[in-house]
Amino acid sequence: MSFENLGLSQPVLQALALKEYSVSTPIQEQAIPVLLQGRDLLGIAQTGTGKTAAFMLPSIDRLTASDKRPQPRTCRMLVLAPTRELASQIAESARAYSRFSHMSVVTVFGGTSVNKNRQDVQRGVDILVATPGRLLDLVEQRMLDLRNVEILVLDEADQMLDLGFIHDLKKIVKMLPARRQTLFFSATMPGAIKDLADRFLTNPAQVSVAPAATTVDRVEQFVTFVQQAEKPALLTMMLRVGFGEKGSMERVLIFSRTKHGADRIVKQLAACRIPANAIHGNKSQPQRERALAEFKSGRVKILIATDIAARGIDVSGVSHVVNFDLPNVAEQYVHRIGRTARAGAAGIAIAFCGDDERAHLRGIEKLTRQKIAISPLPENFLGEAARIKRERAASPVVIEPERERTQMHRRPRRPVARAVPWGDRPKRRAGGQRRG
Repeated sequence: MSFENLGLSQPVLQALALKEYSVSTPIQEQAIPVLLQGRDLLGIAQTGTGKTAAFMLPSIDRLTASDKRPQPRTCRMLVLAPTRELASQIAESARAYSRFSHMSVVTVFGGTSVNKNRQDVQRGVDILVATPGRLLDLVEQRMLDLRNVEILVLDEADQMLDLGFIHDLKKIVKMLPARRQTLFFSATMPGAIKDLADRFLTNPAQVSVAPAATTVDRVEQFVTFVQQAEKPALLTMMLRVGFGEKGSMERVLIFSRTKHGADRIVKQLAACRIPANAIHGNKSQPQRERALAEFKSGRVKILIATDIAARGIDVSGVSHVVNFDLPNVAEQYVHRIGRTARAGAAGIAIAFCGDDERAHLRGIEKLTRQKIAISPLPENFLGEAARIKRERAASPVVIEPERERTQMHRRPRRPVARAVPWGDRPKRRAGGQRRG
């Protein structure tokens, strides 16, 4: 269905035309008419199906129609996201969609200057996209008042609960006016989300474009059974073939369960002369933005991420998702492989399964209600794996460029004055001067 038939205003349609968007997705077709009526909504849709436009387009229309200006230190629409990357992505979309509606859009999240956040909200803002922690910091400092919020959006609500934001969400909702429009969007529908919806939503409409926890149909899924110690060698072989002359890889997103594991994969690949970046919670915000920018531009075609940092990675051209470690929470698998096959493209998801991860695999197959095809190990794998291990051992130690820059720009330490025993100190002369 075309966007013109959904009842959107001309300024929003102009912005969509500029982005060359003409046909709506199923979640947008169901959600936009309901939201234009001002109803609360619980939306269940797989990642990459257009959820951001589904809630942002009608919200911009409603904010424009009410013809109000935000008061100082207030916002009219509050969008809560679990991660910095997702918040940045939502804000970028909001600015594009509101280009001809003249909406002010501000992001607030950790890892950035609090003083800048204060300045950004000082005059008031139409659309505020925030993570819960930094938002509460500003509220507690009395730099932000939430009593004028007209629209509340919780994106990736299931991830909010996984990250332990439930108490922050309860605090935030108590600060909001009772009369508001509230929207929940999530890729999965665990029982905790339903309970939260019953508490925060009023007579909500529910839209769903796929059964909860099903995976994207266009993603081909494979699993390879391999010993944990042999995973780095298998990944190296796969990337060399995939980025070779006859390879089909364009951009590859690799998932690690831990931050240290992500850094270790980067170093292992670097030892085999395969460039890659890592993105996780221990990276500073500039480092995360730089890694994501290099991945989007194609300068570095391999990105290793943890589940938390991967929320908000919306990059076209991700041809492959590799689960180096299987997630111990089955729902995360749905989010992970949803990073490929975006905007109508096809994608491939490959999982490495060690002996200690077979229970995780069974949980994923039970949740997604499908059996994942088995891809055998390459021919002469053990021989190639041994050769790759020798190659890594012979490679010099690789220092990450980001760490080098940090050390280069670090202030030199001041020399620490050592204590002198009292017996070794010179005695005072008359007049207060010391001898020696």
